[in-house]
Amino acid sequence: MTPEHKQDLKHEQGGKEQFPISETRFWIQRLSKTGVRALHILGIAGSAGGILYGVERGLWLNWWILAMTTGVIMMSLEISRSKLWVIQLKGVLTFVKLGLLASFFILPQHKPVLFITVLLMSVFVAHGPAGLRHYSIWHRRRIDEKQGKKKRMNG
Repeated sequence: MTPEHKQDLKHEQGGKEQFPISETRFWIQRLSKTGVRALHILGIAGSAGGILYGVERGLWLNWWILAMTTGVIMMSLEISRSKLWVIQLKGVLTFVKLGLLASFFILPQHKPVLFITVLLMSVFVAHGPAGLRHYSIWHRRRIDEKQGKKKRMNG
């Protein structure tokens, strides 16, 4: 394993190589997770025009299905990796985003604003500091998985 890969692995594992995995497994996990995330973004991009500009639903529905399917896959991977995800801000805000998306049915005239709100929330959660993402609404402080407990899914 090259020094760069070891550094990526250490970063993914909180700076410690507790459970080293083979380079092949590392790459398979990393590329799989990245591939699902790429398909998710593609689905969001494909459905964005339809939602923002009121285009006929049939033209963007398959993109929407792709976005929702890959979103559920990513959410399932996160929950299986750590049950704490559900009470950390990154998980809670994911459920809030799903609620906002569900409100498309109740407030169809506000789809563009709701969609933009979900996109902005996604950026802040995905790229915000760890202290924000790992903040537990239950414990009212940052909470992390104990070393060695979290299942490793690189990427």
